[in-house]
Amino acid sequence: MDMLVKLYALPDSRPAYDRLLKAGIVMRRALAPEKHKVVAWVRETFSEAWASETEVAFSRQPVSCFIAIQQKKILGFACHDAACRNFFGPTGVAPKAQQGGIGKALLFACLEDMKHQGFGYAIIGGVGPAEFYTKAVGAVAIEGSAPGIYRGLL
Repeated sequence: MDMLVKLYALPDSRPAYDRLLKAGIVMRRALAPEKHKVVAWVRETFSEAWASETEVAFSRQPVSCFIAIQQKKILGFACHDAACRNFFGPTGVAPKAQQGGIGKALLFACLEDMKHQGFGYAIIGGVGPAEFYTKAVGAVAIEGSAPGIYRGLL
């Protein structure tokens, strides 16, 4: 299913960002020269489909992919405006780096970027952990949205 987020009512993101800083993790917008490394990491860590969507995020201006890195190692990524405009995702954190707040900080980075572009709402497409999104940003289910835009996917 898909979920809807009120961008005009996002919670304070500072605690999520501060948590990463204290852990020595840098989160930022990916740069075009990093495309090959980020896309390869997404492909190896997650899937070919997510790698394809990440490539689309790199074609946006500005790039709509954010990464979390520590000592030049990618720990997580999040994109928006990849499968469709105004959609958040794909996103993922390396299995060994999960539960450290990286996913939440990346979620905030993308949603805040979408808000600054003038959107009032964002759609989280093809949600996996619905409880996470509800707790983190107050996302609500969009009834009848499965399989949504992914209907008939090859």
